[in-house]
Amino acid sequence: MITRSIKKASLMAAAMALTALQSGAQTYLNPNAPIEARVQDALSRMTTHEKIKLLHAQSKFTSAGVPRLGIRQLNMDDGPHGVREELEWNTWSPARWTNDSIVAFPSLTCLASTWNRDLSSAYGNAVSEEFAFRGKDIMLGPGVNIQRTPLNGRAFEYMGEDPYLAGEMVVPYIQAAQRNGVACCLKHFVLNDQEIDRFSVNVNVSERAMNEIYLEPFKRAVEKANVWTIMGSYNLWNGVHCCHNDALLNGILKKGWNWDGALVSDWGGTTNTWEAATGGLDIEMGTYTDGKTKESEFTYDDYYLANPFEKLIEEGKVPMSVLDEKASRVLRTIFRTAMNPKKVIGSQCSEAHYDVCRQVGEEGIVLLKNEKNILPLDASKYQKILVVGENATRSLTQGGGSSELKTLRDVSPLEAFQTLYGDKIDYAQGYYSGRAIYDHVDRIDPEKQATLKAEALNKAKSADLIIFVGGLNKNHRQDCENGDRESYDLSYGQNELIAELAKIQKNTIVVTFGGNPYAMPWLNQVKALAHCWYLGSEAGTALTNVLSGKVCPSGKLPVTFAQKYEDYPYVAFGAEAYPGVNKQVYYKEDIFVGYRHFTTNNVKPLFPFGYGLSYTTFSYGKPTVKQENGNVVVSVEVTNQGKMAGKEVVQIYATAPLLSNIPRAAKELKGFAKTRTLQPGETEIVRISIPKDDLRHYDENTHGWALTKGIYTLQVGTNVNDIRRCVTTTID
Repeated sequence: MITRSIKKASLMAAAMALTALQSGAQTYLNPNAPIEARVQDALSRMTTHEKIKLLHAQSKFTSAGVPRLGIRQLNMDDGPHGVREELEWNTWSPARWTNDSIVAFPSLTCLASTWNRDLSSAYGNAVSEEFAFRGKDIMLGPGVNIQRTPLNGRAFEYMGEDPYLAGEMVVPYIQAAQRNGVACCLKHFVLNDQEIDRFSVNVNVSERAMNEIYLEPFKRAVEKANVWTIMGSYNLWNGVHCCHNDALLNGILKKGWNWDGALVSDWGGTTNTWEAATGGLDIEMGTYTDGKTKESEFTYDDYYLANPFEKLIEEGKVPMSVLDEKASRVLRTIFRTAMNPKKVIGSQCSEAHYDVCRQVGEEGIVLLKNEKNILPLDASKYQKILVVGENATRSLTQGGGSSELKTLRDVSPLEAFQTLYGDKIDYAQGYYSGRAIYDHVDRIDPEKQATLKAEALNKAKSADLIIFVGGLNKNHRQDCENGDRESYDLSYGQNELIAELAKIQKNTIVVTFGGNPYAMPWLNQVKALAHCWYLGSEAGTALTNVLSGKVCPSGKLPVTFAQKYEDYPYVAFGAEAYPGVNKQVYYKEDIFVGYRHFTTNNVKPLFPFGYGLSYTTFSYGKPTVKQENGNVVVSVEVTNQGKMAGKEVVQIYATAPLLSNIPRAAKELKGFAKTRTLQPGETEIVRISIPKDDLRHYDENTHGWALTKGIYTLQVGTNVNDIRRCVTTTID
């Protein structure tokens, strides 16, 4: 009855809109009219030139509306960890506003490490409120490219190596943000998995790996979250740039997935008019120009989807239907955002936003080692605590490329340690990394480096606890857009410094920041290790809350930490597999990315996918499994057997039937859930539902998905290598 009433009301609204359209009323300005009626009405009133104007930039971060009709422009800005500072209208220079300082939220690798869908929703809600308050309609993010290599300079913006985890974690983020009337622009579609030669490299990947690994998180965002805009990637696939790749955008995205949103080019990702016109691009941004007509020979009207496209329309070389389809998608976006009566006013730098920032940081920190339970830290045992490392004081919200943020306030680790432990804290920088420069590495003075190291080692002699705070940063060729890392090792002499500090003081705790795994030759020499990704404005508070025991760590790795670089699967295939030869890169490891390779080929990692320690312990009961409504449902009791309240992440890995006639990974993540905070002795029944469709594989012979019949083993564990219980289910 309710469903019929809703359908009837919908039909009545559509009929009323049609009547209004026929009578000449301005349906497109009626916020209560169905969006499709508004789109068609607006389209019918526009000139060809006005439609063209919708399709390309009019400034660095805006595209035009239709002033004559009162249709607003689209205001965009970089994300997804916060709103970028305001830039001048036509340049990359800061506008130097005094009211554009914001909250820097943790990196998306940190969000993925929480394995907490509710926190992802809170994150999307909070960050989109800041975008709305700044008058933005489109947030350029989040990103779900797969972390295929630990050298990827932009991996900190993404959600790890597993398509299921990335897809599941991005959906609540998008849903919450778009409820506020701010469009997410999911990026970078697709295969933008390295920064080296990102503008020109052609990616060669099997049809199966393309569908099972690289498209999967985007598909979930489209089908489960109805993401409103998507950003194309710079690289090529099948010899065509992904920002206007007909097979990818029109074939897979728009027709195959029935997506109704607008495809936005990456800035400068459009390369010619014909492909832009026919290849599925809807909004062209950032092509060449830095100015208006008087400032540049190449202006906004010279964009490929501007005057050159209009000429193709006028000459009849491209049908008007192509232009109308693009304009409809842009209008749909405008009515969903800029002209959405339900768009929130939002807020900026509210305490609620700082709370979300801190909570994501606390649950995203991954405790990797805790020898003799040196953590949580009992400060009464130590008279002098020496904090060493540049990242204890360095702003990690600056640098990194387009995700650089201008913050109102940041709490550094050193500041938080001093607040908590007072005069017990001493500090030595230990090393120097230079400035965060976008396109080149700053020169490091070896004498200054030696002096800083000597100071740290000297102070270590009188300390009875050392906390080293280092890792990566957002310099060029670290975690930064437009360049990949050059080594799997930590830079700036950190490995040697940590080892020498640990020789002097056995009570050494290492804290690292960064978006990628790295080598740890000193691991056996230190007592504890916590990896923090990038924690944003509340970095120091989140870190000290975990180290002090105020918060029990619950983060789990969304990537595999290999013992050595050569253990990553693509490395064995040489330069053709990464970074490519003659602008061609071949994904020869196929579907065996990350833990799929390590588990299938019995390669022992340093820390496996899904790994993370706690200050308490959890036991797993005997799981049960049943099939209902097309789903496989696994239920398991989880009990906190320790002495501290905490959360546990239950992970389910599927093993396909042995009779499967194509290669399958030994284990594939197919379900996860995070418990609520369990008090000591408390039990929660965790219920995880796995759609049978998620157990399918892609069949290149039929060019479609297939479900193998037989017995599936569902492994319930706390990481991919720590399986606590198993159940089987038969798919027939």
